[in-house]
Amino acid sequence: MFKVSELTKTYREGRGIKNLTFQVDSGTAFGFLGPNGAGKTTTIRLLMGFMKPDYGNAKISDFDCWQDRTELKRIIGYLPGELRFLEQLTGQEFLDLIEGMHGKVGEIKRKQKRLLSYLDLNPQQHIRKMSKGMKQKLGITSALMLDSPVLVLDEPTSGLDPLMQKAFIDLILEEKRNGKTIFMSSHQFPEIEKTCEQVGIIREGELVTVQDITLLKQGECQIFEIEVEQEEDAECLRESGLILQSLGNYRFTILITGKQDVLWKTLAQVHVKRFKQCSIELEDAFMQYYH
Repeated sequence: MFKVSELTKTYREGRGIKNLTFQVDSGTAFGFLGPNGAGKTTTIRLLMGFMKPDYGNAKISDFDCWQDRTELKRIIGYLPGELRFLEQLTGQEFLDLIEGMHGKVGEIKRKQKRLLSYLDLNPQQHIRKMSKGMKQKLGITSALMLDSPVLVLDEPTSGLDPLMQKAFIDLILEEKRNGKTIFMSSHQFPEIEKTCEQVGIIREGELVTVQDITLLKQGECQIFEIEVEQEEDAECLRESGLILQSLGNYRFTILITGKQDVLWKTLAQVHVKRFKQCSIELEDAFMQYYH
């Protein structure tokens, strides 16, 4: 569905993206992770055909993202990272405007009504009087109500409270069950972990890795939790060279990257009360790759 090959865009000040190459299969969700300034929004603007790449190309469902940018808009539900509305309109007038641009008015209206109810948004209010969270709900509604086969979402839960973040995750899982292909950038690790099969990590404009989320979490970095019997055992752990975080009362977490030889040699010298391997969170895996 998405095929990106050596995609490159450099700005006058030198920032941008370099040689991005990845694929997203039809019917799957791809999470795009990276801090502000890493190149996530630039990548999305190139995918949407808003900018011409300096080099390389990107295709979505056989449409070239630059050459076929007009046709491409017909198959994508898009949520930008920085929302800009016609502030003098009400929420409903804005949705009606988007609806009229895409046709299928009856189908769109039915899904729109359900989304507004689910997100608890009153569309009759003027946009200029809406809070950031309300505007984000309006943007989500405008992107999902079109029932497009492809969704491109840039920081979709920005400004939402935890309850609405959970509601958004439920909506994305429903879209996946309906066979949608989703490309989503985010700072929110839980929403990527719960919704996406694949994740790409971008750093300073370059793609660090593209991996299945499960494989990423099972990478070189592993975390263990240990409890020893006495101070002498705790001191032995501290002097071992292992990366430790104290949990109090002779309890520690141990971070292992690469081979585990030092860990097992150290454990043979201490009295262990409790020892277990912990599941690594996506955020831990991200930080390992990013740093």
